[in-house]
Amino acid sequence: MSGHKNENNNLPPYNIFQKFPSQITLKFIGKSDNVNKNMKKALITGITGQDGSYLAELLLTKGYEVHGVIRRASTFNTNRIDHLYHDPHINGTKLFLHYGDLADSVQMVKLLYDLKPDEIYNLGAQSHVRVSFDIPEYTGDVTGLSTVRLLEAIREAGLAKKTRFYQASSSEMFGKVHEVPQCETTPFHPRSPYGCAKVFAYWLTVNYREAYNLHASNGILFNHESPRRGETFVTRKITRAATRIKLGLQEKLFLGNLDAQRDWGYAKEYVEVMWMMLQQDQPDDYVCATGETHTIREFCEECFGLLDLDWTQYVAYDERYERPSEVELLIGDPTKLKRQIGWEPKIKFQELIKIMTEADLELAKQELAHQEVIAHLKEQKK
Repeated sequence: MSGHKNENNNLPPYNIFQKFPSQITLKFIGKSDNVNKNMKKALITGITGQDGSYLAELLLTKGYEVHGVIRRASTFNTNRIDHLYHDPHINGTKLFLHYGDLADSVQMVKLLYDLKPDEIYNLGAQSHVRVSFDIPEYTGDVTGLSTVRLLEAIREAGLAKKTRFYQASSSEMFGKVHEVPQCETTPFHPRSPYGCAKVFAYWLTVNYREAYNLHASNGILFNHESPRRGETFVTRKITRAATRIKLGLQEKLFLGNLDAQRDWGYAKEYVEVMWMMLQQDQPDDYVCATGETHTIREFCEECFGLLDLDWTQYVAYDERYERPSEVELLIGDPTKLKRQIGWEPKIKFQELIKIMTEADLELAKQELAHQEVIAHLKEQKK
């Protein structure tokens, strides 16, 4: 998209789309001319995802000019940030979206030359662990190699002294854990193509920090959830199914390993850590976690219990959701994060599930109301 040449040479290339409730159009705009040049400027890959949308919200409240990279597609998946987006021609607009792909290094260099961001948050990835076994090469490309593309783009654009870089690392890197709990010095032993790709990206970030003196940091975030979590991830799959079952919209929920233990936190809080890490004088690597671990079985029990349902009556086993190699136990030790940055989580396991269940119950009610309207209209046509 960025390579398109306009027939009218007075207009810059189009690289930002605009979305309205009733229509979608492409906007011809330049370098965000209506924005205060003294604002801090941030670039977010994966801005349409759970973490990207929360981070964009946070940075906008802090007065940043925020730029996000989105992939060109025939359908739009920007629902998580639609409430933030405004016409770039309006004075005061601070969010801009650019077509791009983490597999395209040339486009990333061009984008950094143009934007010269103060901060880059690399959140984009193929982030579904089970799916990474089905598409390992693609996962390695966009989850692992994308990091070196961005780090090299920083150097190529002459931004090594200006731009601070955040790499979204993952607790999946610990895999077959060597100690409990896991901290910054725990050896990695990944158990999935996703985990392997994240280890590669982690060490690249460390290497570029040491070799080129980049302000580049790894946030080793343990599982973090919210109502914006994708519906194919197990936590959201549970809260979505339980609320639909409560309203008679679904009969069963099929899951894989119920005994896997995870350290679950609230994504909206975890993006604060990302920002705080890049405000430090020195770059470093931090574990971000709650310090608690719970099984998927416990998650089901808590969620269904909030709805006065017995989860054992509705949850069934399906071996297709098992991973070829499982990560049995993850629990993080966020001591360093608390000591050096002063952050600790406020939302823990039970409150997190309550937030997600209440949000999905409202969504299920809307779905039921829509079905009732459709049924009524069909009845009227008879």
